[in-house]
Amino acid sequence: MKLLALLLSTFVILHSSFSAPPNIVIMLVDDMGVMDTSVPFLTDADGKAKRYPLNDFYRTPNMERLATRGIRFNNFCAMSVCSPTRISIMTGQNAARHRTTNWISPDKDNAGPNGPPQWNWRGLKKGDVTLASLLQSSGYRTIHVGKGHFGPRDSDGAEPMNLGFDINVAGCSIGAPGSYYGLKNFGGIPENAGGKKKQQQVKKPGSAVPGLEKYHGQEIFLTEALTIEAKSHVADAVKAQKPFFLYFPQYAVHGPHQSDPRYAENYANSGKPQQAQNFATLVEGMDKSLGDVLDHLDALGVADNTLVFFLGDNGSDAPLGHQHEVACAAPLRGKKGSHYEGGTRVPFIVRWPGVTKAGSVCDVPTIHVDIFPTFLELTRGDAPKQPLDGESLVKLFRDPAAKLQRDAIYQHFPGYLGAGANGWRTTPVGVIQSGDWKLIEFYEDGRLELYNLRSDISEQKNLAGEQPGKAKELHTKLVAWRKEVGAKMPTPHKAGEQPPGTTSRRRPANAE
Repeated sequence: MKLLALLLSTFVILHSSFSAPPNIVIMLVDDMGVMDTSVPFLTDADGKAKRYPLNDFYRTPNMERLATRGIRFNNFCAMSVCSPTRISIMTGQNAARHRTTNWISPDKDNAGPNGPPQWNWRGLKKGDVTLASLLQSSGYRTIHVGKGHFGPRDSDGAEPMNLGFDINVAGCSIGAPGSYYGLKNFGGIPENAGGKKKQQQVKKPGSAVPGLEKYHGQEIFLTEALTIEAKSHVADAVKAQKPFFLYFPQYAVHGPHQSDPRYAENYANSGKPQQAQNFATLVEGMDKSLGDVLDHLDALGVADNTLVFFLGDNGSDAPLGHQHEVACAAPLRGKKGSHYEGGTRVPFIVRWPGVTKAGSVCDVPTIHVDIFPTFLELTRGDAPKQPLDGESLVKLFRDPAAKLQRDAIYQHFPGYLGAGANGWRTTPVGVIQSGDWKLIEFYEDGRLELYNLRSDISEQKNLAGEQPGKAKELHTKLVAWRKEVGAKMPTPHKAGEQPPGTTSRRRPANAE
């Protein structure tokens, strides 16, 4: 009888995962790379999680909690900047196809020098098929709490409710908060107003986070205020007996890197620079938010029918070392804006009760465009007429060692990012990863860099010269893919004109 009861309960759990509409939570963390956590994502030669010094610097117990209950992906990447990733999650399309290939400035076209004039700096618009609109039409209450950044200030995309969300709290055109402090009205009051000038200042009133007026003047951190709002709207949906989709894109851990006072003491003796300590407090505050959401799902009695997806939108922007070196994401090279692993590899954890194996790890190369088709399969939704570039990950949730149909993942960045004292974070590039092999093509001069990520996770040894056959094979696939998706390329330089990024790209001395 006990065995029969166990089998019946297992059947009920699995059956409910497919028949009852599951609630969905996506927590997207801004500028959080795969090493900005105490959860070890990278693995050793035996496929076991391996800790590095940065894992011992950061404190993320709730990410650890989520990982022990679900599956974590140690080879998951996103775009190197935020807006392209966010729009890809909503549309299921690679940035080369939807053409928002750079971050969206609220007020102007920021293609940069020789960037493609046809790039989609206006972002999403009314009528676009989005994950939110599909779930909304399927009866979900769709809730947006946090950073939007889907379009500039005067566009449809500046308001998430134009894109399929029933509720929007704090989402608008800005990519960063004016301030994390309620006492500064989250940017509505300049940081140096009425007192001594401070390092972090509000550059313009338009950088204030909207929709949180009830918290103005209070001693509350932005991450906490957003968490309170998210929990409230989830509770309302449960009370109304509506399946919900909570899209919770944190403003943290994006700059300004202001200290969350709740956690400052934890890093005071770390030996790290003050800005790096501040960044760590943002990470810990975000983790506390995750824990609060998980506790809330438990308290409401809906945790067993709620899918939780946790991920970053691009690589780390931790203020630790130069952007092209093995520093802020060590042992990975680079950071946000670059197309080395430190700039694109992000944490990705999924909990699907009754399906994901607790504590499992998947090292199959996966990418942010996979999220859209995954939810289509989970909710048994009809595929939209628009082409999709990802592949459902459901089979990997059940079996981390399963194989996907595709043999490569791609990225396309035809613009420029950075300059200033540190030089360019990236110049126009294309990237293909196939298994352990990764090829980067620099569009300015056609230079190729080839790395084997299994043996050289830090991308220090360029094998393009030693492995010309592999470089040619991957480059041929990359060129064919660009043609297939209609990728827009940078504007050609005029005769005699020196490409703007060629003299300012810094590379480690030991890189070949």
